[in-house]
Amino acid sequence: MRGAHARVSGAGQDGRVSGRDRDGEGRARSARPRDGLGRPLPYGEPGVARQPEGVVRTPAETVAQAQRLLDAGMPFHAHEVFEDAWKSGPEEAAPLWRGLAQLAVGLTHAARGNAVGGARLLRRGADGLDGAGAEGAAYGIDVPGLLRWARELAVRVEGGGHTIDAAAEAPRLLPGDAGEEE
Repeated sequence: MRGAHARVSGAGQDGRVSGRDRDGEGRARSARPRDGLGRPLPYGEPGVARQPEGVVRTPAETVAQAQRLLDAGMPFHAHEVFEDAWKSGPEEAAPLWRGLAQLAVGLTHAARGNAVGGARLLRRGADGLDGAGAEGAAYGIDVPGLLRWARELAVRVEGGGHTIDAAAEAPRLLPGDAGEEE
């Protein structure tokens, strides 16, 4: 669980830190705070709360939570929601959720200024979603619209010369979804 991190450290004689952050089960997990794009911040800095790990949601809850995070300019956090669905859902839905997670990570990298990684992950996610159209349709997800969005954004990111705003570039997961109502 991400909330159960412990910071383990200790510099050896050579000055290197010998310990690593571990979760309650002893697995290596970074306990460093993160910003809205998932970048690590120095220990002690205020950060954005991470998504709880291992949450089982319905497909509709997954889409709604991920859309809220995308709209808030937090695609790194949305990827964690998709990853939970990918790991806890039925095997036949895994390509859909994995593709959506890759799109969110691609948007994350693009917003961080990593054009090469952003474009690569946007395309990888789109390629993964390309075969998940039927599963996406079963959940109401606009797979054709997401494919267009990802491929167009990948081209713009590669063109460079401008900063990608994650909130402004957030995709619409459902067809006709115009975002938050006022």
